[in-house]
Amino acid sequence: MRVEEKTAHDVLVDRERYVPRGIAASDLVVGRAWGAKIWDADGREYLDFGGGIACQNLGHGPAAVVRAVHEQVDRFLHQCFMVGVYEPYVEVCRQLDDMWPGEAATKSILVNSGAEAVENAVKIARAATGRDGVVVFDRAFHGRTNLTMAMTSKLVYKQGFGPLATDVHRAPAPYPYRGVSTEDALAGLDLLFKQDVDPKEVACVVLETVQGEGGFIPMPEDFVRALKARCEKHGILYVADEVQSGCGRTGTVWAIERLGVEPDLLVSGKTLGGGLPLAAVTGNAEFMDAVHPGGLGGTFGGNPVSCAAAAAVLDELSAPGFHERAEQIARLLRTRLDEIASRRPVVGEVRGLGAMLALELTERSPAEAKRVLAEAREAGLILLSCGLDGNVIRLLPPLSATDAELDQGLAILEDALGGDGAE
Repeated sequence: MRVEEKTAHDVLVDRERYVPRGIAASDLVVGRAWGAKIWDADGREYLDFGGGIACQNLGHGPAAVVRAVHEQVDRFLHQCFMVGVYEPYVEVCRQLDDMWPGEAATKSILVNSGAEAVENAVKIARAATGRDGVVVFDRAFHGRTNLTMAMTSKLVYKQGFGPLATDVHRAPAPYPYRGVSTEDALAGLDLLFKQDVDPKEVACVVLETVQGEGGFIPMPEDFVRALKARCEKHGILYVADEVQSGCGRTGTVWAIERLGVEPDLLVSGKTLGGGLPLAAVTGNAEFMDAVHPGGLGGTFGGNPVSCAAAAAVLDELSAPGFHERAEQIARLLRTRLDEIASRRPVVGEVRGLGAMLALELTERSPAEAKRVLAEAREAGLILLSCGLDGNVIRLLPPLSATDAELDQGLAILEDALGGDGAE
């Protein structure tokens, strides 16, 4: 018997009754999605510049991914990799090795989410070094599990959930717009090593190449290079968190490729699964093999349907023309955002790396950003905010969007910003 589809209002009423308030969901009820667009349950069309928080870099419903999912569903839905090995899992690991941003031979473990991948990266680093300490940075977001809550900097994600994991130490990260230079950040790290934790007791540093939830702040090349040099000096593993900045978001497969630094471990997720839950830890095979048999794994880690989708995603990321189109989109977005900023005094800075771009508003509170997002939504554009102050508007349009769709979305954004400074 066919169940009658509910209206958006009906779904929201049921959400209020059956879903806890701790999940801070919007009142947008999605009915379907395709390409750069979504339609709500009542049929209204929106341009989607949020992408499920960077999970749809290829757009909604890319044909190759959908086809791969259907083909795998017809074979089998689940086989725990620890019980029965299957080719899609191994194939994704092979592709991740091909795309490694460096010279090392690598191995990978596949898991369900970015947070789970970060936890496993720390486990691997601890096993490989025999040390316990973890260094993270201001404005970091690494997840909502116990360990990753301790690694995450924004209070809302961990308030009231202690005690949190120990041996996590926080250092400054560059934030040029707010006056924190590479030199300042490195001085803070050196001070941390003098007064809080001996670097010989640190297993790894974990850094987002472009801080995501923290405000779309690209880490300067000189900072990343100096950090890697300190890691090498002290025998610390460098973990690049590319959950949001990876899988083509910045134009290259991994953002750290643009900086010319080879990490020891790299964490990926979000777009990796093409819309299905999948994340990975990839790294130097010597480090990855440091964990004893049985020390890694999970029932659903590397689910075969998610792996089939990921293999198709990775094929698309390496296909001829992908990088070139991503660079075209990056230039279009940057040019238009710079123009918008010059006309809208509410905008303090345009920043980002490649096609991973954002506007930081001058007001250091979430109020103005919330207003802009609401007005853009009313005009048919889905946007997301971020930043420790909630005052950054991030743009995550699919890299399959047309120029016309990008222009339309940017025009809506500019109107929503208001306050034309050209007058």
